[in-house]
Amino acid sequence: MPVNRSNITLLLLLLLAFAGCMKDDEWISRHQTGTLLSGGVFIINEGNFMYGNATLSFYDPATRIVKNDLFYNANGLPLGDVAQSMIIHENLGYIVINNSGKVYVINTLDGKYVGKITGLTSPRYIHFVNSEKAYITDLYAGQITIINPKTYQITGTIITTGHASTEQMVQWNDYLFVSCWSFDNTVLVIDTRTDAVVDEIKTGKQPGGLVLDKFNKIWTLCDGGWSKIGTTFRIPMLQRIDPATRTIEKSFSLTADAKPSRLAINGMRDSLLFINDGIWKLGVNQSALAKSPFLSTQNHLYYSLAIDPQTSEIYLSDAIDYLQRGVIYRYSPLGAKVDSFKTGIIPGAFCFK
Repeated sequence: MPVNRSNITLLLLLLLAFAGCMKDDEWISRHQTGTLLSGGVFIINEGNFMYGNATLSFYDPATRIVKNDLFYNANGLPLGDVAQSMIIHENLGYIVINNSGKVYVINTLDGKYVGKITGLTSPRYIHFVNSEKAYITDLYAGQITIINPKTYQITGTIITTGHASTEQMVQWNDYLFVSCWSFDNTVLVIDTRTDAVVDEIKTGKQPGGLVLDKFNKIWTLCDGGWSKIGTTFRIPMLQRIDPATRTIEKSFSLTADAKPSRLAINGMRDSLLFINDGIWKLGVNQSALAKSPFLSTQNHLYYSLAIDPQTSEIYLSDAIDYLQRGVIYRYSPLGAKVDSFKTGIIPGAFCFK
């Protein structure tokens, strides 16, 4: 019997319209599938801005098996527009979808949808204070959103007067340190007991990444900013903060043309790595930056960097041309190549199980 193409097209259009009318929860509940995930790393692929093609991948370093499009395959629904970051808390994975203004919550055992947090402007990162309170930073909102992870509801806000952008977070005792990235030069100090900003630390231009070392010192990587009317370019630098005194203890200046990003710390918390074309390394007790990179570019466009906290293996992403599927390179702690594999478009972040 000949195929009636017009009938097939009509059926597809009706299915798409039906899916569009359903809520995420209802649609997902009817389309969930999945396989069990063992130990490994989630790769958060940003996708292209305004294209809604963000994806989630999973890599098992023991078997070297890669599962791409994990969220879609498990739930029958696209992840959203620009996946920014992911964090695991109590066996649940919280995936921040920046331009979609929401957070998807998944079961880390199979990638299946559990819930979502909405009502956000341009969310960036999540930090858990405890099982009933977490903070979400935002690129444009001028506030940090407080949520209850058990109910997925917004319970309050912390207004960051004078600082529209908030980025990464690290906690020391009861105090949370938050970098203000976009054209800013500030790390905020928040008392997690009162949800109030209690201090500000002035840093280099555009502090982004924050990590806590083995001596309980906080490090931040300042990219130096870029040209904009009314702003001045500053020298990029890596700085060490004493959280007890809230002062800058050390500053390592980079060259004026440097474009550093993606600060990471190894499993022993005694060595820092960051991208600046190649991969640069600094021991937390070193007094000067190295003269050459720890890993050269090798004709790669390194976009993201993370270190396995258990093995200290290094994961690097190559965004290639920002249009095709990116590539992940896995290295030993000493810099020997172990594996490589393809993921989604613009692999931008990692989350280790």
